[in-house]
Amino acid sequence: MNSSRRQFLSGFAHMLGAATAAELGLLAWSSPAIGDEKMPRMAMPQLAAPKVPLVNPVTLARFVDPLPLPPVAKPVGQRAHPAYPGKRLPLYRMEMRAFTAQLHRDLPPTPLWGYGGTFPGPTVMARRGEPLLIEWANALPEKHFLPIDHNIHGAERDKPEVRTIAHVHGARVSPSSDGYPEEWFAPGRSIVSNYPNAQDAATLWYHDHAMGITRLNIYAGLLGAYLIQDGAERSLKLPEGDCDLPLILCDRLIAKDGQLYYPVSDDPDAPWVSECNGNAILCNGKLYPFLDVEPRRYRLRLINAANTRFYELSLSGGMSFQQIASDQGLLAAPFVRPRVTLYPAERAEVVIDFSGMDGKQVQLRQQAEAIMEFRVRDRGRKDDSTVPSTLRSIERIAAASAVRDRVLTLGEQDDAGGSPMMMMLNGKHWSAPITEDPRQNTTEIWSMVNLTGDAHPMHLHLVRFQVLERRPFDLFAWNESKTLKYTGPAIPPGPEEMGWKDTVRADPGMVTRIIATFEGEPGRYVWHCHLLEHEDNEMMRPFQLLPA
Repeated sequence: MNSSRRQFLSGFAHMLGAATAAELGLLAWSSPAIGDEKMPRMAMPQLAAPKVPLVNPVTLARFVDPLPLPPVAKPVGQRAHPAYPGKRLPLYRMEMRAFTAQLHRDLPPTPLWGYGGTFPGPTVMARRGEPLLIEWANALPEKHFLPIDHNIHGAERDKPEVRTIAHVHGARVSPSSDGYPEEWFAPGRSIVSNYPNAQDAATLWYHDHAMGITRLNIYAGLLGAYLIQDGAERSLKLPEGDCDLPLILCDRLIAKDGQLYYPVSDDPDAPWVSECNGNAILCNGKLYPFLDVEPRRYRLRLINAANTRFYELSLSGGMSFQQIASDQGLLAAPFVRPRVTLYPAERAEVVIDFSGMDGKQVQLRQQAEAIMEFRVRDRGRKDDSTVPSTLRSIERIAAASAVRDRVLTLGEQDDAGGSPMMMMLNGKHWSAPITEDPRQNTTEIWSMVNLTGDAHPMHLHLVRFQVLERRPFDLFAWNESKTLKYTGPAIPPGPEEMGWKDTVRADPGMVTRIIATFEGEPGRYVWHCHLLEHEDNEMMRPFQLLPA
């Protein structure tokens, strides 16, 4: 974090109290629009103090609510689709609607939006090679309950306040079903998307992707898990059934009356803030839940669905995780790690072995704070699950096979005091002509040069990729002459990044290099930072997949 941001947080700490500000970790800046152009403000606006009292989670009783398990989505019928002549595909219906739910036993009900009227939404269970259709139906109110910044591109006042378009994160789909941000639709309408599931077993997730308000719609609750299974994975005899659980992590700020609070700047005409870190960490939509488990192995599918926060997870009592998978499915081999770090949109599948822990409690921690408790029963069923020493074969893509190495910057526009006003990719706005145009079935390296002081989780739609390396570079040389001068050796990815990925952490002062083969249907997709406040305000660009 740079000095201007520390000064900003210091001022906010004076307003709210140092402890509260440190817990929230919030920053703000904005860029009003004039016509189609973004005109930077002369100075970064300050974060407004909340006008309502907020819940301090540490005052709440811990582990009094059971961990909710999202319902499994069920087909509502069958329907033909032109991509599959002569076949009828299972049709699911995901109706987005407003509802209320208690996030903790001792809090009033919280108004939320959710797919199927739940938060998280129903879990979609798909099988490799078995396509399905989902009707995404917008039955939400016409007025948003969170603060829209109409200066942001795509959220102008001439557009409906409430707009949605669903994206299944990590899915290989056609452009028409990918959830392109500008293909939103208003309440009272629905669309049907086609999911071929022609990819390896993996933990994916779905969420809203509407242009300019993604951060608000996801914060409101529009997210859920999408799990692809296949025979090869089933043959490994990993924990399954009720011992295979999605665990979706996110954080919120909650007012004492139960309402969600989303932070705003002190400029009512430009309320956008650059980050939103809530102090209440929710596990499957509950604050400090518990889960009764048997003394056996459990598979947890960890999903970071937060707007901004990264999670550094550990277990109490010196226990470790055995990680078996990352974003796009199984690793080549499991490995033991005491901590799991996930940036927004990243996933990790871990196995926790509770055998020998009969009658004890194990806590899941975010850094030093216990956020969930496992209560191990005195006895349980026989555990026939295993974690094989080899999970699958993953062939590394040779860098020499790439037909192009694109150098792409992650940058920001600063005000006169050096404070960032807007985040951008390759110095271009969303609306600039498309510059990334890989050809179908070719392999490219994307070298992401992070010129900012923040780590950015970068996500490419459509494709899976492998992390090649991270390498420090000379920022001054780049700023002076756009020369990429390395200042140290390449740092290879750790074992958790040696599988297939769709989201990668691009560290400050580093060139993060990934390699991907651009398989899929030609058309228009996007790549972006998955810090949602950045994504909504220009840190997203379209790319065009050209025909082979």
